[in-house]
Amino acid sequence: MLGKVAAKGGRRLAEARTDVPPLSHQRSRNIKLAYTMAPGRGDTDLTLEQLAAELASRGLRCCGTVQINTKRPGAGPCDMDVRVLPDGPVLRISQNLGPSARGCRLDPAALETAVGLVEASLSLGADLLIINKFGKHEAAGRGFRDVIAQAVAMGVPVLVGLNTLNREAFESFADGMAIQLPPECAALQDWVGDFLPAAERTMPG
Repeated sequence: MLGKVAAKGGRRLAEARTDVPPLSHQRSRNIKLAYTMAPGRGDTDLTLEQLAAELASRGLRCCGTVQINTKRPGAGPCDMDVRVLPDGPVLRISQNLGPSARGCRLDPAALETAVGLVEASLSLGADLLIINKFGKHEAAGRGFRDVIAQAVAMGVPVLVGLNTLNREAFESFADGMAIQLPPECAALQDWVGDFLPAAERTMPG
């Protein structure tokens, strides 16, 4: 559970609250951990990529990853890359297992490289941590799980992409501390804006 996770380096988070009532939209501005889910394949990735670009254009420092999906020739699955925020690099996190492969294509070594880069970037401070996906590696206690916990401990707002397959694992990890947001860039910007100084909340015209 998030409230009991020890981040890397021995840093401990606050003890988990056991009296947290069900979250509501009215309480969203008090919650610094959020997730979003889009129904279409790849739509969550596009939304988070757009959000990161728009926040960067406003001078905000976003750390984390956004996923870029590139179609491959033929009918095979797309290539999956992640761009490490805010300044790169772009890392290929998928493996080419052939057009008929049905196993997991994620490259664990590439994912852990991205995790290390994000952790180093987060240590310099951030206005927001974006994690493109809380996937099966995070559900199993690996991947970006500790980075998310570290950001929460630092008071940095965290937004993650999620799918139905890993929702139960994420909710167990979040321990009642997360809120669901609609997969719309404007709504996500509004949520981020709740944690910014008043002078930084105005959207560009």
